[in-house]
Amino acid sequence: MLSDVRIQQRLARQSLGVVLAGGRGTRLKQLTDRRAKPAVFFGGKFRIIDFTLSNCVNSGIRRIAVLTQYKAHSLLRHLQMGWSFLRPEMGEFLDLLPAQQRLDEATWYRGTADAVYQNFDIFRAAGPKYFVVLAGDHIYKMDYSFMLADHVEKGADCTVACIEVPLAQASDFGVMAVDQSMRIVDFLEKPGRPPPMVGKSDRALASMGIYVFTAEFLYAELERDHRDPTSSHDFGKDVIPHLVNRGLAAAHSFEESCVKTTFESEAYWRDVGTIDAYWAANIDLVTPTPSLDIYDPNWPIWTYQEQLPPAKFVFDDDDRRGMAVDSMVSGGCIVSGGTVRRSLMFSNCRVNSFARTHEAVLLPEVDVGRYARLTQVVLDRGCRIREGLVIGEDPELDARRFCRTEGGVTLVTAEMLAALD
Repeated sequence: MLSDVRIQQRLARQSLGVVLAGGRGTRLKQLTDRRAKPAVFFGGKFRIIDFTLSNCVNSGIRRIAVLTQYKAHSLLRHLQMGWSFLRPEMGEFLDLLPAQQRLDEATWYRGTADAVYQNFDIFRAAGPKYFVVLAGDHIYKMDYSFMLADHVEKGADCTVACIEVPLAQASDFGVMAVDQSMRIVDFLEKPGRPPPMVGKSDRALASMGIYVFTAEFLYAELERDHRDPTSSHDFGKDVIPHLVNRGLAAAHSFEESCVKTTFESEAYWRDVGTIDAYWAANIDLVTPTPSLDIYDPNWPIWTYQEQLPPAKFVFDDDDRRGMAVDSMVSGGCIVSGGTVRRSLMFSNCRVNSFARTHEAVLLPEVDVGRYARLTQVVLDRGCRIREGLVIGEDPELDARRFCRTEGGVTLVTAEMLAALD
């Protein structure tokens, strides 16, 4: 690895971060009915996309383009309000690039590679030497300047970030094999029977959906892909396998660039693409030592949050005590005589007297009525839980009224609650 910090800083300044944020996110079910997956709330005050964007800024990449397509209004609004601090007069920017039918009047973004291709005129005007292509829907902390340095040191045209995952979960990812020099020798996109790593029969080497390209190489490669009538114009399905077959793709281990608080910490990366994974990643944050450290002042996670009053806890009677234990409570919240345990409350939530929550994720503006009991739930924004309602204790009843997952998590939306009346 190139160790000179100044070289890493220079490479970051020469790069353009391209964040792919147009996915439907259908596995998050009703959470993405009105918003794109990158705009889904996470961690008490953030949106999922904030982690990728914060990685860019903290890595020194301050020229960023965000490509959107489906249900992008809340995402675009969040980015406009929370990410306008970059300074164009200093050569910094965050460009919002929704699908605009730039090639003709009939073609929206047909895939991740096509989304980048359709904006080449804008990217060429910025004049980057390198592209860092990123997914906007994962939770992790990573210094991309280390990956850029690795890319340059290897003399690679394309570098793919990779991480070890349990073999049982590998079907959800692109799975690769590498040689001793970290050249990718095989790549399978979401295989039904993923091959294990050499010497690790229970692990697979997965693509993280993070790519570094030398700019001129990417221009030429996506031009070739655009002309290919058999391509679906997707990085994972088409572009990367084509490069692997030609011996032109290298791998970069996430262990070399992940940002940890301590050396012993986990190399944290999560695809919170299912309700179970989303719930688990949020609830992990309330543990005494969570796997993801969002309190690290050396790697802040930036976001937009409206100015709100502090959280408030009221009443201290034996049977009516407002308290939260092993929980995270955001600004504007009021716990009024209720009990919150192992739960995460986003902004402007209220838990009323005698109500109980356990392992609950309450998105903004949720109101939990008196005597309600909530266990292992995700409540979408604006839910109003009526007095005495019990969720999470009767699996069959929950499955009839709400959306209950195989892992036992119950997703509740305002529309589902209205249907109960």
